[in-house]
Amino acid sequence: MRLSGKSAIVTGAASGMGKAIAEWFAREGAMVVVSDLNVNHAATVVKQIEESGGKAIAVQANVAVEDDVRRLFEFATSAFGTVDILVNNAGIMDNFVPAAELTDDLWEKVFAVNTTGTMRTTRKALEIFVPKKAGVIINIASAGGLFGSRAGAAYTASKHAVVGFTKNVGYQYASLGIRCNAIAPGGVNTNISATMTAPSPFGAERAMAGMAINPRVGEPEEIAKVALFLASDESSFVNGTTVTADAGWTAY
Repeated sequence: MRLSGKSAIVTGAASGMGKAIAEWFAREGAMVVVSDLNVNHAATVVKQIEESGGKAIAVQANVAVEDDVRRLFEFATSAFGTVDILVNNAGIMDNFVPAAELTDDLWEKVFAVNTTGTMRTTRKALEIFVPKKAGVIINIASAGGLFGSRAGAAYTASKHAVVGFTKNVGYQYASLGIRCNAIAPGGVNTNISATMTAPSPFGAERAMAGMAINPRVGEPEEIAKVALFLASDESSFVNGTTVTADAGWTAY
């Protein structure tokens, strides 16, 4: 029970990696706030956690809306007293749109969720973590945040920003007992592709060029196990870094 007595918020937790993270955290003793835009699916995750003997609540929240973020933390502290762990998993894709085809609206939409949302939830978590000098933040970045063409221009830039934000928060708050790390998954079997409509043919062709050397696609549970390590005291000396989990794809 590596997270016994801990309270955790997981965004985008109604499916995919977020769902797997919420379930693994609950299995290890955490009280989990399953946050998602789709509250019905989040409630299903909560039911499954409770049926397995865990504790969880579902909260509808759009991390791109500051009032939703504030309400999310209010629900979390009301239900569990405090927040000890924040997992910024909510994210959207960008239709593989290259720079020449990129619109302001798409750029702003992707950054609002992937980057600004991560900043806002982190800012709110730090209000709780700093006074008690303890807390863990885990940002789900992407191989696209480390390399140049795993997605379109907006997604790539947004995830690069998450990696930089992770480093900044990790170092600046280290002396206060707060750790901030990121995970950079490679290809994982999730439904994030559902956030795409009419992918750019040119951008998709360029982004898919490296798929032939991808050893395999991962499962959400494999990313959840990395998150569990980073959330637990087993990773007490790991801070301000990004852990790549991609079966060796980017090692080529």
